[in-house]
Amino acid sequence: MWPMPPSDPRIQPASTATVEQAAALIRAGGLVALPTETVYGLGANALDPRAVARIFEVKGRPSFDPLIVHAATAEAAFDLVESTPAQAQLLADRLWPGPLTLVLPRRSTVPDIVVSGLPGVAVRVPSHPVAQALLAAAMVPIAAPSANRFGAISPTTAMHVFQELGLTVDMILDGGPCQHGLESTVVSFMEDPPVLLRPGGMPAETIEDLIGPLARRPRAGSPAMSPGMLDRHYAPHTPLVLHRAGSTFDPVGRRVGLLMLRLPPDDAGYAKDYAKGFAAVEELSPAEDLRQAAANLFAAMRRLDAAGLELIYAHLVPDSGLGLAINDRLRRASTRP
Repeated sequence: MWPMPPSDPRIQPASTATVEQAAALIRAGGLVALPTETVYGLGANALDPRAVARIFEVKGRPSFDPLIVHAATAEAAFDLVESTPAQAQLLADRLWPGPLTLVLPRRSTVPDIVVSGLPGVAVRVPSHPVAQALLAAAMVPIAAPSANRFGAISPTTAMHVFQELGLTVDMILDGGPCQHGLESTVVSFMEDPPVLLRPGGMPAETIEDLIGPLARRPRAGSPAMSPGMLDRHYAPHTPLVLHRAGSTFDPVGRRVGLLMLRLPPDDAGYAKDYAKGFAAVEELSPAEDLRQAAANLFAAMRRLDAAGLELIYAHLVPDSGLGLAINDRLRRASTRP
């Protein structure tokens, strides 16, 4: 039913039996890495504060950074909140399951540690069949940030999880590479109008077509209501700098990697000349398909990070649709603007 994993004892192929084992681990307070359509998550029973505390410990995640809670259905997600505005209900009806997270006033049943003591809880319904199967089998909501060390590149395969977290996870369910490759879009209904807290796998334009314009930033002084809002995040160990419009860059004499949507059209060898001198080159989508680019982003960053480079030189992509989320991740991964 699901792809077979690499031959590593910590990684289990997703099957009916292993999903049941993972569900039992979740109910017992364990940590299970699970695939979603966005990235792999590090999951624990969201209603068990001690289990959730293990997420923060394993990731090295600061306690002020709230978690997203995953539920099997919209009804189960809304059981965790005090109220559901009509606009939030419409988004759930039209876009769940899918890569969209809604921040809504939480019920007291949600532990403080999950929300970092904030009044709202971030909830979503994932569409990945393995995540769906695990949530149904566990019969509890699952808090699941990305299954990596805090601030590092998010994992989009089971092996990425193992490379990041190794033996600290009780089980890694392998459901194959993630479809979207970018974390979910986060929209907060804790303010009016609702706020786009984090661009992600659901284009902002799709959301705005349904409920109208979103505010692009919270009110001044508001606490971080969503993960992924720190200035530096999703970062490789290798310094990453962004291409500036109108600037040129000469990699000669240094081990530099190039990351861009696609190389320029190969007119008179220009594309070959442009890539000359770079020690490694990653094209996110030669066809300039932003969905393909989003799915490839984190894996491409990992390959460059493992190439023994001094620097990664990255180009932004067109800043619309999924490009908004891709550029957000590149800016947060960069060492300077």
